[in-house]
Amino acid sequence: MVTGLVLLHTSPVHVPVFDALRDREHPGAVLRHLVVPELLERARVHGPEAVEAEVAGLLRDSGGPVLVTCSTIGAVAEALGPGLGFPVLRVDRPMAAEAVRRGPRIAVLAALESTLAPTGELIAEEAAGRPVDVRCGVVAGAWARFEAGDTAGYLAAVAEAADAVTDADVIVLAQASMAGAARLLRTSSPVLSSPAPGLAAALSAAASGGRTG
Repeated sequence: MVTGLVLLHTSPVHVPVFDALRDREHPGAVLRHLVVPELLERARVHGPEAVEAEVAGLLRDSGGPVLVTCSTIGAVAEALGPGLGFPVLRVDRPMAAEAVRRGPRIAVLAALESTLAPTGELIAEEAAGRPVDVRCGVVAGAWARFEAGDTAGYLAAVAEAADAVTDADVIVLAQASMAGAARLLRTSSPVLSSPAPGLAAALSAAASGGRTG
């Protein structure tokens, strides 16, 4: 049986990343990409709740199941899932669950300030009352490089920031676009990114027909 999945992105850079993951780890899966950059632009200015109505429409029209790859709007999208009749998964939930399993001292790195609160809230949710010490930081200058198309400079800045983290049980790269920094890392601390576990969880949910939101 061929498993199909819609991916809702706020940047086109995610398309080849998830297609490569599919080809390497989930051959035969069918991915359909929906790229809507203005969702992130508005969410950054007005907050994630400001795009809820548009996200709801996009999810309904997609036919599902859906993997949302933007951490800023992930919580808004996931909360809409139960009313849609198909799975809606935020890409960073499996990563957050793994981070909590790794230990209580969790360092979160993001390129955007708007990503920090949703990620911190997600980790607290996955901790389910267990004590966690979440330390969040924005990688200085990283997003400007990303927007300028300087992918190499963006990933180098992320890797440098991760290598500078001390006294953490695990380092979380909060945005899917940061995953490529893994090949540049020198730190001995575990570093988690969201695309691979997020795609695996979404395809599993799609295959089973279960709900994730």
